[in-house]
Amino acid sequence: MTNSKVYAELTDWVKRVHLLGTVAELMGWDEQVNLPPGAADQRAAQQAALAGATHAAASDPRLGAWLAALEADGALTPDQRAVVKVARRDYDRATKLPPDFVREKAAQSSRGYHAWARAKAHNDFASYAPVLAQNLEFAKREARYLGWEGREYDYMIDKHDPGMSAGVIAKLFAELKRDLVPLVRAIGASPVKPRGDALQGLPVEGQRTFLREVTERLGFDYQCGRIDVSLHPFCTGTGADVRMTTRFKEHEPLDSLFSSIHETGHGLYEQGLAKEHLGTALGIHAGMAVHESQSRLWENQVARSRGFWRCFEPRLREVFPAQTAKVSSDELYLAINTVAPTLIRVDADEVTYNLHIILRFELEQRLFSGQLAVTDLPAAWKAAAQELLGLTPPNDREGVLQDVHWSDGAFGYFPSYCLGNMMAAQLWYRALALRPTLEEDFARGDFRWLLGWLRENIHLQGRRYDMLELTRRVTGEDLSPKHLIRYLRERYGVLYRV
Repeated sequence: MTNSKVYAELTDWVKRVHLLGTVAELMGWDEQVNLPPGAADQRAAQQAALAGATHAAASDPRLGAWLAALEADGALTPDQRAVVKVARRDYDRATKLPPDFVREKAAQSSRGYHAWARAKAHNDFASYAPVLAQNLEFAKREARYLGWEGREYDYMIDKHDPGMSAGVIAKLFAELKRDLVPLVRAIGASPVKPRGDALQGLPVEGQRTFLREVTERLGFDYQCGRIDVSLHPFCTGTGADVRMTTRFKEHEPLDSLFSSIHETGHGLYEQGLAKEHLGTALGIHAGMAVHESQSRLWENQVARSRGFWRCFEPRLREVFPAQTAKVSSDELYLAINTVAPTLIRVDADEVTYNLHIILRFELEQRLFSGQLAVTDLPAAWKAAAQELLGLTPPNDREGVLQDVHWSDGAFGYFPSYCLGNMMAAQLWYRALALRPTLEEDFARGDFRWLLGWLRENIHLQGRRYDMLELTRRVTGEDLSPKHLIRYLRERYGVLYRV
């Protein structure tokens, strides 16, 4: 068989494995949106069976033979080498994981979600602790199977963000924390205070209409995606089938709007991948930090800008005339950009949000090193929240139980949010340098240039490069928190006169 034929066989098989993964994603979406409560055990069994089938395909010996043949071929193009490199990484990982372990872990992830949902509803960490401890053990076992013994947390980070490590993140976070904490304190001491009642009592149906119009205008294709309601907003799927979720609160309407815009950023990335290459390195995302850079850029740099609201404020007032009648444009904009520490990460403003991520990163490090036991997490969380945010959770629902991520073993994911914030700010300033009229575009409701630039420079690059290399290539410099600090000072320093 010629190497061109071998390459075709490899890519066809890799795409097949990817398709099986998309089925698992769809079942995961259904589990959080539609699944009847009594079907939880059956769904766990379904996920285990599908994980077994996916693992069998991903570890098929033919993949190993095709990879060996192609790795010996010195005539591969750069794109082909990228496909082979990522396929080798995935194949080596699949072949090192025992099939029984893969099935058990998938079932455990499904059970973990339901255990977390019950525990959060009843503020009952004690019932969830054994499940969380099992999830932690599964994560460590997976890392050890793959040769990361003693560096289990680095493995979890690398799994979500190839090429990243706890050491690199700790250095970036320390630099960010040094400049961020004084900024948070200065804003907190400012006499400028947003109106707490600026946006309240906005009916859900109106919110649904408004956010649909906003997300469509940003570029999300609802012919290839949808948005539903779940306990915790998320986005899953790829290509022609992207599923987003949000949640609605009449007295906190910005929660549904900005969470929807956040998930739209993820959705735009997935819809922007090269469809003919889906599943290969040329058609999969570069990692979760890059993914978060897309969601956070649209949520914050774009959707909290003056230009954005010059476009959408009239429509907001049209949909909610009574609720906005006594709110001036300046009051509305300040409310949209409220900075005030909160206990809940997903409700946090973009200035204090990064402190929530630093909190989780530091706790995860201690969990994996053995310095912190799962049973001691609630107390450790409360102490860290007081230190970083100046707030102590009154209960575990508003503390250690607030996030879904650990319920399915997604340790090492949280740092991606803060890394994504850094990359988003760096991309923002690069985009502004190339097109200084961006906010004028937004005021006209025109987001095409920005989306097109991201399509070309981020989305269509697939996984040719890891996050650090991609940042260098697009912005011309290494990833640094200085751009995020600059952005926060420029936007919020003016608003809060600090």
